[in-house]
Amino acid sequence: MKILIIASQSRYEKFMPEDGIARRCELVYRPVGTLNGALLEAAGDAEVILADAIATVDADLIAQMPNLRLIHSEGAAYDRIDGAAARERGVYVCNNQGANAQAVAEQAILLMLGLLRFVEGGHRAVLDGRQINIKEEKMVSGITELRDCTVGLVGFGNIARQTALLLHAFGANCLYYSPHRKDGETEARYCVEYRSLDDLLAQSDIVSLHSAVTPETVGMMNRETLGRMKPGAFLVNTARGDLVDQEALVQALASGHLEGAGLDTLTPEPVTRDNPLVRFAAEHPCRILFSPHIGGVTTGCFRRMHSRMWDNVAAVERGERPTCVVNGVSNPKTAV
Repeated sequence: MKILIIASQSRYEKFMPEDGIARRCELVYRPVGTLNGALLEAAGDAEVILADAIATVDADLIAQMPNLRLIHSEGAAYDRIDGAAARERGVYVCNNQGANAQAVAEQAILLMLGLLRFVEGGHRAVLDGRQINIKEEKMVSGITELRDCTVGLVGFGNIARQTALLLHAFGANCLYYSPHRKDGETEARYCVEYRSLDDLLAQSDIVSLHSAVTPETVGMMNRETLGRMKPGAFLVNTARGDLVDQEALVQALASGHLEGAGLDTLTPEPVTRDNPLVRFAAEHPCRILFSPHIGGVTTGCFRRMHSRMWDNVAAVERGERPTCVVNGVSNPKTAV
């Protein structure tokens, strides 16, 4: 079986299972951003594409790969794969749903605590010899504990649920919004209360984004929705940068309506210095706490994700349906 891997070769080699199908397949590696023509020239006859979550697999590429049977995102996100085009061809699109839930939840908590505890500003103050000054200042201006916050989770998938459990351990009050309210047993298990999106935004000291990227959710945090947030609140995003209208967030921060933001992800990636939020942070230190989209890239995550990918490749080779199919394909496409 021939497999096109649009991702880092060193990463795949590091996390490749010791035995099994990966060792007997023909693997063709190309970096993210490689144009379709070069991908087709290298592996147009491949049966499988394994793709970094930020790699684009579009309808044009899918249409020109006659043997294609499976496209697998390395991560949980799959919005850069044309699932509809794959479905028309009977090609599975799979993701790694849930494999990074604990890790990303920890990153969300990290950003919340970093904002509340003025981590960046405190670090700078100590380096500048102003430790006692910032300590005296914060004793007057105040530091809020996470347990005294109401945190609103927008979206309630695997990552949000793990975040809710961690927030409960801290003693925080946790709200959630999703298009479909969960049953009472689920709400009790994760110690959360349902709110409409408007009510959640108005009541939360911290709003944490956990929605998937869809046509309906792109830019969902815009001037209007950011304006509905509680004055002085924080926005945390460990999902995808596409969920946020970045210029609108700059305006919400510049006006003082929002106190700050903790962002593990921006758009587009790779992030450059001319990103509006990067420019704002450079001019207004300590209002935004960034991390470089590493919430879900722990060693444990990659071991779980790569194990699932290769298990699904093996399932497709056997003519079976893989797990975590996200584009509605039910019948396996046989090898050409």
